[in-house]
Amino acid sequence: MNFPENLRYTKDHEWVRLEGDTAIIGITEFAQNELGDIVYVEIETLDQHLAADSVFGTVEAVKTVSDLFLPVTGTIAEINPELNNRPELVNTDPYGEGWMVKVKVDNAADVETLLTADAYAALVQG
Repeated sequence: MNFPENLRYTKDHEWVRLEGDTAIIGITEFAQNELGDIVYVEIETLDQHLAADSVFGTVEAVKTVSDLFLPVTGTIAEINPELNNRPELVNTDPYGEGWMVKVKVDNAADVETLLTADAYAALVQG
């Protein structure tokens, strides 16, 4: 499993990459592997201000539907438009083209409170 060192992670299997005051968020390689083939991503929270741990969308795989939880408080500034026609990007490139949302964070320091790559790896590998 791949858990890039430059990202932060949540126990709910989202990853965060901070660029200035914008957090780019997706689901981890572990999460997409557990879900299986992603067939649909539904995110209808554009321009909404949400608290950390709020549901910002859902991801549908062949065998299940799973909520997506926002790791940090902020406003959904952008939704990855590619996922409408190519939801499989979450499977093939979860840390790159498979990103889900960009969030203008209220407090960039909140990202530092999330799990490091090593801590997340320890969580999922038990």
